[in-house]
Amino acid sequence: MNRSLKAYALLAVKGIAMGAADVVPGVSGGTIAFIVGIYQELLDAIKSINGSSLKMLFTGKIGSFWKAINGNFLLALVCGIAISIFSLAKLITYLLDTHPILVWSFFFGLVLASTWIVSKDITQWSWKTVLGFIIGVVVAYFVTVATPAETPDGLWFIFISGAIAICAMILPGISGSFILVLLGKYYYVMEAVKTLNIPVIIVFICGAAIGITSFSRILSYTLRKFRNMTYAVLAGFMLGSLNKVWPWKLEDTNILPNELIWQAFGLMFIGFLLVYFLEKLSAKK
Repeated sequence: MNRSLKAYALLAVKGIAMGAADVVPGVSGGTIAFIVGIYQELLDAIKSINGSSLKMLFTGKIGSFWKAINGNFLLALVCGIAISIFSLAKLITYLLDTHPILVWSFFFGLVLASTWIVSKDITQWSWKTVLGFIIGVVVAYFVTVATPAETPDGLWFIFISGAIAICAMILPGISGSFILVLLGKYYYVMEAVKTLNIPVIIVFICGAAIGITSFSRILSYTLRKFRNMTYAVLAGFMLGSLNKVWPWKLEDTNILPNELIWQAFGLMFIGFLLVYFLEKLSAKK
């Protein structure tokens, strides 16, 4: 698709919005892609990075490869996402250090609203979708309980974390940052971005590249063949995972609200409303 320089600049701005969403646990970059009208083109571009296009690259047909994967589109978008992530990482890590209850309260509201929106996309409930939802809740809850407070910091685990978390970027309603929270690597990766820890960043990006090119095909298949079941499991997974982002904790154990109660619930409500209005804007589009 031929675009003007102004159109590519606008694409970069859309990438900035997606990057901002992916930095915050609960808001999906895929949701933003829907809102700004580039979701299908993004999915097609990612799927085009396959054996056929890579063969062009490795045989020196760089121009053909770039055209096959809609390279200009991806480059403008990725630049915008990178700008957003690197500029917001310091702010997020600072707020998590200084105001953890308030920040996690806001994230809790985001995830809760995203759960509702994903479940709303289920067009027909049956015993299978209900079972899928329940399985998602149970599995996610036990994952949050079983996930250690400190997961490995080895590069192999960073690679796996990148491969898993990036999948959420093309999945509306699921946040990649939220997956990193479940894996115990959200703060670690944000700190790496903040301090420009190049080895960690490169390994994470490599894992993300492999994860997103593989998952785009799986996502297309499951949504085409088992749409309602896929959404039911995802909604259940998000609901069960709320255990991980509960704001009030004592040595990594959830406790009843004991401080900043009104402020925290107010931020939960704001987070919920933010996702709600984003979803309404997406529906209008």
